[in-house]
Amino acid sequence: MALPDIFSRSVSDQVIERINRLTPETRPQWGKMNAGQMLAHVNVAYEMVYDDKFPKPGFFLKFMLKTFVKKVVCSEEPYKKNNRTAPAFLITGERDFEKEKTRLVDYINKTQRLGSQAFSNKESLSFGRLSVPEWNNMFYKHLDHHLTQFGV
Repeated sequence: MALPDIFSRSVSDQVIERINRLTPETRPQWGKMNAGQMLAHVNVAYEMVYDDKFPKPGFFLKFMLKTFVKKVVCSEEPYKKNNRTAPAFLITGERDFEKEKTRLVDYINKTQRLGSQAFSNKESLSFGRLSVPEWNNMFYKHLDHHLTQFGV
């Protein structure tokens, strides 16, 4: 079963509508993050695409990521609850809920405007070149997992 197309306006709008139902007081159904931390966590995936904030992994680490992590992240298989996360995605300390929410909505809109063609065979920081379905799965699955975690 294919995941919804995050590059389409209708799916992007549905995801943004779910994000807009969050409040700083929304509590997770599992896990330790609060809503602001979760938004900051989800933003990391987009920062890795659009911002030059993270160093490229070395040869050995990239090999390990492509060999053992890529399938989990880029497949249609849903994430399990309470999975371990990569160090870059660990969010500690309080975050500005509204700032993180605005950044996430802006990233989703930017991705949708660029469209799937901009991601065809595009290099991922961690996994090498990805197909459009792999990019879609990575973006949509991560968003859906954490929005479900917070009941929206």
